[in-house]
Amino acid sequence: MKRLCKGLLLCVAGVVFSQPSLLRAEVPASCTFDRNALLALDEQHFDQDMSNGGSGWRALARKPECQLAAADLLRDYRAAHNTQSGILFWHEGQLRAMSGDYSAAISLLEKSRKPVSEDQAGWNAYVDATVAFLRKDRPALEAARSRLVEVKPNADTEIKDGFIEGHMADGRIAKFAWPPNLDVVDGLRRCFDKPYAAAYGGECRVPAHAIDK
Repeated sequence: MKRLCKGLLLCVAGVVFSQPSLLRAEVPASCTFDRNALLALDEQHFDQDMSNGGSGWRALARKPECQLAAADLLRDYRAAHNTQSGILFWHEGQLRAMSGDYSAAISLLEKSRKPVSEDQAGWNAYVDATVAFLRKDRPALEAARSRLVEVKPNADTEIKDGFIEGHMADGRIAKFAWPPNLDVVDGLRRCFDKPYAAAYGGECRVPAHAIDK
């Protein structure tokens, strides 16, 4: 679930939920967490903290039995902050796909697409490839991969041995395989007949997408 992004948004605390759409099902005891504290985080810390344990939804989703609880937390965070953040739609969609709810996942993933003018790294092609996998539409998956392979970095960005340098969300400089997410898409192709949770995993793709400097 890694992705280059910048922190944004505000922090909102003390939100009371009464809408029926935000009612939450009972979750396993192992999935308990401080919901108010997590909803009060800014988006950077809620979504992009990849440190050990993390400070957002990732720490919860690390437990397989808690992935649906984490998906609901992402949904509630969007409502609490009144945000249409594409990456939050994406991560909720991924969690629902990993739990086997492909229909709900597709609807969410499609909301993560960027305006064409803002898509500098083939994000929409990656979305299309993932949706095609969930729909078990191999021709659409292959077409999306072809579009992703054709994506070029900015003119001032150098590709060296298939990698470019970029900044992680925590400020570290890393080398990233270009184009981004091609390894994931190839994993989906390689494990096309497996569930998304397996096809997204490391066993289906070439590792070392990002290398710390």
